[in-house]
Amino acid sequence: MTAETTQPLILENFLPYRLNKAAEAVSQRFASIYRERYGLTRPEWRTLATLGQFGILTATAIGAHSSMHKTKVSRAVFALEKRRWLSRKRDDIDRRIENLELTPAGHKAYNELAKVAHQFETDLLSALGKLGENELKAGLAALEKYYNQA
Repeated sequence: MTAETTQPLILENFLPYRLNKAAEAVSQRFASIYRERYGLTRPEWRTLATLGQFGILTATAIGAHSSMHKTKVSRAVFALEKRRWLSRKRDDIDRRIENLELTPAGHKAYNELAKVAHQFETDLLSALGKLGENELKAGLAALEKYYNQA
């Protein structure tokens, strides 16, 4: 190998690729549950979960919290509103802003799915064992800290 030649990149061993592949596999497995039980898309689930966690939010705040583009949030809001799981209310101070909130039916669905999500996470972590869980959480925290500084 000459000085100009670089080592080949073995994609299957490249950490960013492996992290993405693992995250996508876990996400797809969980998505199959909420899709099968409720017919939700990933953006709809994230919107439901974000509103369930925080209460009243704007679509912009949902997008920022859940890392979704505004068009995905908009479609998810429309779909959840159509199911009567979400309601919109104009802000009293700034009439350009719509505050979004789960309806009682939306809260019911959120609470049911939150239980399923907690069990899913418990099952996932149990596959790692306590040491693996602690190491994974520490590694993720270190990566988040490193990349949030940039």
